Amino acid sequence: MLDLIAILSEELQIPADRLEKTIALIDEGNTIPFIARYRKEVTGSLDDTVLRKLDDRLKYLRNLETRKEEVRAAIEGQGKLTDEIVAALEAAKILTEVEDIYRPFKQKRKTRASVAREKGLEPLAQLLLSQKPTYEAPLETIAASYLDEEKGVATVQEALDGACDILAEDISDHADYRKALRALTFQHGILISKQAKEESSVYDKYYDYKEAVRTIPQHRVLALNRGEAEEFLKVTLEIDTAIPLNYLYGQIIAKQDSPARVYVVRAMTDSYDRLIAPSIEREIRTQLTDDAGEGAIKLFAENLRHLLMQAPVHGKTVLGLDPGFRTGCKLAVVDKTGKVLDTAVIFMTIPNDSRAPKAKEIVCHLVNQYKVDLIAIGNGTASRESEAFIAALIKERALPVQYAIVSEAGASVYSASELGADEFPDFDVTQRSAVSIARRLQDPLAELVKIDPKAIGVGQYQHDMKQNRLDEALTGVVEDCVNSVGVDVNTASHSLLSYIAGINMTSAKNIVRYREENGEFTSRAQILKVPRIGAKAYEQCAGFLRVSGSDEILDHTGVHPESYAAAHQLLAHFSYTEDDVRQNHLQTLRKQAESAGLSKLAAELGIGVPTLNDMIAELEKPGRDVRDTLPPPALRDDVMSMEDLKEGMELTGTVRNVIDFGAFVDIGVHQDGLVHISQISDRYIKHPSEVLAVGDIVKVKVLSVDLAKKRIALTMKGL
Repeated sequence: MLDLIAILSEELQIPADRLEKTIALIDEGNTIPFIARYRKEVTGSLDDTVLRKLDDRLKYLRNLETRKEEVRAAIEGQGKLTDEIVAALEAAKILTEVEDIYRPFKQKRKTRASVAREKGLEPLAQLLLSQKPTYEAPLETIAASYLDEEKGVATVQEALDGACDILAEDISDHADYRKALRALTFQHGILISKQAKEESSVYDKYYDYKEAVRTIPQHRVLALNRGEAEEFLKVTLEIDTAIPLNYLYGQIIAKQDSPARVYVVRAMTDSYDRLIAPSIEREIRTQLTDDAGEGAIKLFAENLRHLLMQAPVHGKTVLGLDPGFRTGCKLAVVDKTGKVLDTAVIFMTIPNDSRAPKAKEIVCHLVNQYKVDLIAIGNGTASRESEAFIAALIKERALPVQYAIVSEAGASVYSASELGADEFPDFDVTQRSAVSIARRLQDPLAELVKIDPKAIGVGQYQHDMKQNRLDEALTGVVEDCVNSVGVDVNTASHSLLSYIAGINMTSAKNIVRYREENGEFTSRAQILKVPRIGAKAYEQCAGFLRVSGSDEILDHTGVHPESYAAAHQLLAHFSYTEDDVRQNHLQTLRKQAESAGLSKLAAELGIGVPTLNDMIAELEKPGRDVRDTLPPPALRDDVMSMEDLKEGMELTGTVRNVIDFGAFVDIGVHQDGLVHISQISDRYIKHPSEVLAVGDIVKVKVLSVDLAKKRIALTMKGL
């Protein structure tokens, strides 16, 4: 049996006793956000990222243990279980090693070796493998004794060939050999790609390419895979065969002067060429792909986290603009609560369009009538033309507004979705898109959760990854972001509520239905009246749901109901009232608590120090939004085109996507510029994410502009 606690403790550097208690919390059905936020005393304040990593590894190791037991039972059922096999299974650390052990005992389809065994040639194979210095007769004479016309052994050569086939398969099935050869191939192997089609493509640079397996970057693995899948590339894994054959020779050839040596060497070479090498190539390429996929998923998840956690724009009325040419630009005015006030369509992106003057009047009317603060312009087709129109109009009419370019990735997905139709049944898809663009500026998190994370546009090679694993990882990120911010139970959509700990889509819809039928929630405790919300679900979700209109001030904070008594006791200890909390008069609470001694105070309240610290933070700023400390989105009142860019020009931009080899930055010209990893920092970095994150506002300098290929090269060095 694996010592799961010992393994995980070493891997994650978490004390064994703490790890054991944390695993118990997971096994009890507690959600990761709940454990991370409200069980810090148990976990030692492990964050949600570490907890999810722990959960993933725990599942893998438990699956590994289950598979070991299955293999052990299968071999035992064949009456072939030995102490050596038991020891090997116990020592196996990965599933591949377990499958290597099981390989000789698997029921195989018909093979050359199985045919030879049916012909009764197994004893001859073992005789050859014994590699005796001398035999009682020449091997050909011994082989002749195995001739049997009925069994299909007509000649001595056929007998010896069959025996060699058996040896080749036995060598291939040897777990220790395969493990060693896999390691040698990984260490010395070369991935080689060649052109497979007589045409140019984005894979041109890989038409005659080679790179060591042990050093190839993960993004290049995925690029080669994509090129191969699209049939532009032929990719192979090659190794100097002398390396693996020398290893096998040292393991298998016992007697240099044995008459059987020539046959064993032949079987060994055939085993490697025909059975082992193709199999190991598949295994290593699969492993490279899996590792690259995990790396890409990790990067995707990190980009998504930063995108979702961008600072909201509170208390602003926003005009959303979905750019378009033929069908015009769709407009939607959204008030500070996200309610749609008005919609319109304007035509001004086609040069010399006679409808442009009317378009100006419509925009000015909407801005003035609804006191619009900001204009959010989608960055899709006709974005540059729309931006030019809005920027010129702001200057021409001296409009008291600013604008921002908003990524509309996934907006069309939302617009055509069932959710979009439910929210705005009377709107067409482009009108819904304009609303979504406006709301993305107001509250990126609340709007983006309505969209499949894979459609948001911050990933790389996402369609080449294991989709279940990708979905699981991205859903985890969304859950962590939503729960870290919290939601207002009286305004949140069911799509947003469904990411709250302990709440699934069914119970989220039940919450919205209850709200519609009974009016707004007036307390957290009222949530228990919602169908499908039991005691366990309430425990998990309550702390993340805000009820702003509640008489209980703590219902509008991140303080969990289980700690209400302690919170009220804390307030009373320093002679504060609930009105003091409402009026934000607790700015000195932390200093008072620290003066009293946090450990002593926590003990008096019957809670841990981490819970006390969180409680103080919530009471000092009730209803706080963790995103308010982040930089706001870049607002502009100017415009540029790609043609305006000159080498050496310094600009400010927003990081849109971080990938393995660099970052794409929006500099206001519709086409994002690439800052290659070599141009990100004056110091050496292993990955762009060490310096940059999605949503960062950065200074860049133009290195080059390729108008034909629509490529912009940027640098951050020296800025």
